[in-house]
Amino acid sequence: MVELGAEPQYGFLGRLKAAFPSQVVVDSTEICNLACIHCPHPVFKKSEHYSGRHLPAELNEKLIDEVAGAGRGCTEYVRYSGSGEPLLHPRIFPMLEYAVAHSGVVVSLTTNGVLLDERRVEHLLATGISVVDISLDAFTPETYAAVRVKGDLTVTRANVLSLLRRAHETRRTKVVVSYIEQPQNRHETAAFEAYWKAEGADCVVVRRLHSGAGAVGGIADSLRQTLASAPRRPCLYPWERVLLNPRGELAFCPQDWVHGSIVADYRDTTVAEAWQGRFYENLRRAHLSGDYSSHAFCGQCPDWSATRWPHQGRSYADMIQDFKERA
Repeated sequence: MVELGAEPQYGFLGRLKAAFPSQVVVDSTEICNLACIHCPHPVFKKSEHYSGRHLPAELNEKLIDEVAGAGRGCTEYVRYSGSGEPLLHPRIFPMLEYAVAHSGVVVSLTTNGVLLDERRVEHLLATGISVVDISLDAFTPETYAAVRVKGDLTVTRANVLSLLRRAHETRRTKVVVSYIEQPQNRHETAAFEAYWKAEGADCVVVRRLHSGAGAVGGIADSLRQTLASAPRRPCLYPWERVLLNPRGELAFCPQDWVHGSIVADYRDTTVAEAWQGRFYENLRRAHLSGDYSSHAFCGQCPDWSATRWPHQGRSYADMIQDFKERA
C-alpha cells in the first residue's frame, strides 16, 4: 500500500491506522420514528434509495469478529449509529450484546431516546454497552417539537433521566446527551448544557450543524457560501472510519444518504481488504490533492469543514478515550 501522508498534518497519524479503521460504524436500520428538520431522513424516506431495510444480524457478527481479529490494536470503538433509529431494529439488543462480548473495544449506541422506556433501558444496560448517546437538540418542549418533529420532550426527557439513574447504579455505562446547534435552538444551548450536567450526564456534546454530505440543500448552500473563500482540506473520514450500512455494504461516509460512498458489498470482502485496497487509496489521494474529478460525492460535500483531525481540537474519539481512561 502506498503511504499517502503527503502533508504532515494529514494522513495516518496518531490514532489513525493504515491497517484498519480506528472507528467502525454500524448503521443498523433505515427506519426512523422522527422527522428532524436538520436530518435528510424525511426526504430519504421518499426517495428511490429507501426500502426500510434492517442490517442482517449475521453481517453484524462478521464485522465484530473482524474488529476483534484484524482490528485488534487499531479499532478504538464500534458505534451503532446512522440513517435510522437503532432501537427499531428487531434484533438490536442481541447485536449489541454480541459486540460487547466479542469486539474487545468500546461499544456505543446513538439513539433519539424516544423508545427508551424502562423495559428497554434494562435490556440496553444488560448488554453491557459502554456508551449511550442520546440526541436531544433542544431544552424546551416547544423547541424540541419544532426541531425533532413527531417527538415529545416530556416523554424523551423522562426516558433519559431514567437511563441516567440506572446507569449510575450499574456503574458500567456512560451516558452522553448531545445537541446539534442550529438557528432554531441556539438560544437554548447554555441552558441545555447546564441542565444535563446537573442531572449527571457523563458528557454533554454540542455538535456543529452539517448538511448530511450535501443532502439538506438549504444547510449545504449556506455552508458553501461560508466556505467559498476557504482553502479546502482533506476530510478526516477516509483515514478514520468505515461504515456498514443496512444493505450490507461498506461505505466511507457516515452521512451518505444517496449511496454515493459505497466501497464494496461486505458479503464479498472484509474491512481490512477494503481499507487497504485501491478504492480507499485513490480516495485518500483525491482528498490530499484536492482533485475530486473521480469522487463527485466528496467534491460536492461542504461538511469536510466539520471534521476535526487529531491536531485540530477535540472530537468524539477524544471523549471515548477519556471514558476509557476513567474506567
